[in-house]
Parts: sequence; C-alpha cells; structure tokens
Amino acid sequence: MEMSASQEQLELAAAAAEFCAEYGALSGLRERADAPSAVEPKVWHAAAELGFLGLSAPEHVGGQGLRLEDHALVFRELGKSLLPGPFVAGVVAAELACQGGDAQLGARFVDGSTRAGVVNAVGAGVDASRLTGAVQLVDAADAEWAVVGGESGIGLIRVADLADVAWVSCIDPGSRIAGAHAAAVPVLYWAASASHPALHIARVLAAAQLAGIAERALAITAEHAKTRIQFGRPIGVNQAVKHRCADMAVAADAALQQTLFAAVTVSEGHPDAELQTRAAKFIAGRAAIENSASAIHLHGGMGFTYEHDIHLYLERAHVLNQLFGSGAAQLGPILALPQP
Repeated sequence: MEMSASQEQLELAAAAAEFCAEYGALSGLRERADAPSAVEPKVWHAAAELGFLGLSAPEHVGGQGLRLEDHALVFRELGKSLLPGPFVAGVVAAELACQGGDAQLGARFVDGSTRAGVVNAVGAGVDASRLTGAVQLVDAADAEWAVVGGESGIGLIRVADLADVAWVSCIDPGSRIAGAHAAAVPVLYWAASASHPALHIARVLAAAQLAGIAERALAITAEHAKTRIQFGRPIGVNQAVKHRCADMAVAADAALQQTLFAAVTVSEGHPDAELQTRAAKFIAGRAAIENSASAIHLHGGMGFTYEHDIHLYLERAHVLNQLFGSGAAQLGPILALPQP
C-alpha cells in the first residue's frame, strides 16, 4: 500500500497551511475568548469556499469527492494552527444528511451556510431514535444542528430541541462548551452502530487535528531547544532534552501514520476500518496531549505562564480528544473487536 503523499496531496496541504497562516493567528484566539463563537464568520465562510467542509463529500452536494486521506491532510493543518471552528462536526453532519437522503441539507453543511456542533452524551442515551438525559454541547453557539455520536451510534439533532442550555467557561479559548438537557429529543438519520462510516470519518478527522497538534508542539519545542541558551550552550545539547524531543518525534509520526492508514481503510471500505479509526483516535490523542505537556515542561518556567502560547495546544488537545469518544474510551472496544 502506497502511503507517501502524492503531489496533489502536498499541494492541497500547502494550500490549507497557507490559509491557516493567514487566518489562524493565535492572538485571535485570545481576542475572541469571550465572544459567543470562537470562529469569525468570514473565516468560516472562507474555509467553506476552499472546500474544507466538503473535500470528501459527494459532488452532487457541492463536495469534491476526494478520498478521506486527502481531507485528513487538510485537517492536520487545522490542528497545527489551532484554527477554531466545528469543522469535524460540519463534515460528519454532511455525511449523515447525504446518507439519510437529504442532499439539500447536506449541501448546506458543505457550503457552510448551516453549521453543526457536537453533542457529548455524557449522561444521556438514545432509545428509539430519541435522546434523553444530560448532554454537553461543543462549538454549537451558532449551530442549528448538532452531531450526537458515540458507542451507541450516530445521528443529528436540532440544537433548538435541547432545554436548559447553559454556557460555561472552557479551558480552551478556541472552543465553546455548554451543558443542556435532552427530553426525548428526536435524532435524525440515527444509525445504531459504532461502526457507521460517519463515525469512522469523525474519528479520523479528529485524529488528524490531534496529529497536527502533536507535530506543532514538537516543532516549537525543537526550535526552543536549539535557541534557548543556558550556561553558554543550547539546552538541546543536554541528553534529557534530546531524548524527550526524540520521544515526541516518534509519537507525532506514529499519530500521523496511523491516522492516514485509518483514512485509507475507510476510503477503501475495508472491514478493518473500525479497528484502525479507533486506534488512530487513541494514538493521536495520546500523542497530542503528551507532546503538548512535554513542550510546556521543556519550555521551563515560561511554559507555565498564561502569556506563552504553548499551553493552548494542550488545551485544544484535551477538547478534541473527548469528541466522539475519548482516546482512552477506544481501548475497550478495540480489545472486544474480532481479531484477524
């Protein structure tokens, strides 16, 4: 299986990186920390126009019909830049709408005119396509819909159907969190399966962002190790620092390779897709969190200050890791899957 990126994929990733460099300044996260939505409307619509929400969507809903690994390479760049916005939810919502036969709604998700957030059903369950219990809303401030997905299945709900929505402060300035209550809320296009293609896509794209975070944390730390001078020499010459950076490099590469491999299995319709996407979510989540934590440590005292940007990567990693089942939550189902 050929895993190296093609020229077209490299150009796609480069275009995404250029967009993120223009619109993804970390100073913007801090400036909009108290805004209702973390992403500016102009940024959201510009990203949609570039196809960030529809690269792998069918052409009849305005998508480009590319493979999931192409989409993952773009989301890797979103992770590197910490560009805020419910991008994973938008892609997954479009997939659910298309598979449910609602091409019109799918097209609105693809062009960004309709947004979707994510529901973490931490204290709720779905019975007979109805969601009941306490839920957590993620990045749904401007959303009409929300994707509810987990071990019991995946589907869409209308945010307006939730009651007692209470927004709370989030450790990540690029995310918005709210508690809410669902009282037999209808779930559209509900698929009672943990191996639904939409869940595979959700895990892969979340993992791609996490892999990007792991890579960026490594790059920032490696540069710091080369330029931070103590006792007349760079701290990177010290074995303890070098070994930690090497561990970070291995973790970041493993996260990327597993994520891309998982994307290929989804694109190919391989029966191993559930195992590989779960593994990607676990490996990438662990890499992003541990690399970001190591980056803070290796920056010394300045790394623990609010003014330094390095903590932003750890905060986003924790939020992404919880979407569609935390990394740790993937282990039990992985072990329970039939072994080849």
